[in-house]
Amino acid sequence: YLTRKIGFEAVMRIRCTKGLSIHTFHGNFFVRSTDLLSLPNVNPDAAFGMQMSIEDSLVDTNTVCFQAALLYTSSERRIRVHTLCLPVTNQLSEIYAGADQQAIIGLLAKMAVDRSVSSSLSDAREALINAAMDALASFGNTIPPAQRIGSLPICYTLRMIPTFILALLKSKAFRVGVNTPLDDRVFGMQQCKSLPVGQLLKSVYADLYPVHGIEKYNTEKKGDILVPKLPLLHLSSANIDRTGVYLMDTFDTIYLYVGSGAPQDFVREVLDAPSFTAIPEGMIDLPELENEKSEMMRNFITDLLDNRPGGASFYVIRDDSKRRLQFFEHMVEDRSESSMSLYEFLQHLQKQVKS
Repeated sequence: YLTRKIGFEAVMRIRCTKGLSIHTFHGNFFVRSTDLLSLPNVNPDAAFGMQMSIEDSLVDTNTVCFQAALLYTSSERRIRVHTLCLPVTNQLSEIYAGADQQAIIGLLAKMAVDRSVSSSLSDAREALINAAMDALASFGNTIPPAQRIGSLPICYTLRMIPTFILALLKSKAFRVGVNTPLDDRVFGMQQCKSLPVGQLLKSVYADLYPVHGIEKYNTEKKGDILVPKLPLLHLSSANIDRTGVYLMDTFDTIYLYVGSGAPQDFVREVLDAPSFTAIPEGMIDLPELENEKSEMMRNFITDLLDNRPGGASFYVIRDDSKRRLQFFEHMVEDRSESSMSLYEFLQHLQKQVKS
């Protein structure tokens, strides 16, 4: 907060086209009136959610507009206005084609936090599952019955909704059956309420990269450094091999998981250790070594951390370390004692939609 852009004594007013109304707000603020929010401070990394209702017919309307006006102080009084204009359609297929699944999950997460506070955690979890079922059932009604046989009806723009819902259910904010300290749960809920969509999704469904062959991938120049373009892996233990090294970015923490059979040249040239067993326990940074692999790894991590508001903790975890559970608890597509795997969750949704 000493160097980042920040505004104080802010108020935000939300307006929309006649016939629409915004009835619920989600985020950190104080509601002063039906459309006016009071913000103690505002920064580029804050996110807000709004729920809208259609009160009048929009048959004769081609477009609707939403406008957010933010008034704040940053050594001088400023106002910033954002206007969003959207087309009106009576075709569900067009609505699905333009659906933004990341924004949907961001709003559902905020709604679930408020539900858990006003009602209970179990009600919030049930509401998340019902949201996934409603989206699938609604889309299923738009396609011919023959295309729905033996498959889960889902459109391309919403294909990740079930995965993200499962990730939310397994996150610290909403998980059950796992001993979760209250402080950790409240912190997870606070992240759901305030983080921008991209950062929120990364915190519940982490980015997983294979880095043991980092020097073999194509690179792109970003500023003064060359950054390798690594593929993303699904969060499943099936993608983790004992002979590999994997980097996981959970937004506030970055893990470097080293398999017991990891390439010796990677261990030596990146971690500065003669063998796997010589990797120090509790390693929290990478040594700066004069070789290609070390430079590529450091460039890649630097790029991940670029423009991140508060940085991230870094941990090197050996395959035989007690901390390996911190890495594998983010494998949301796996089955655990208290939760379903992604495959089982999709089967559950399919049965519920059919019934």
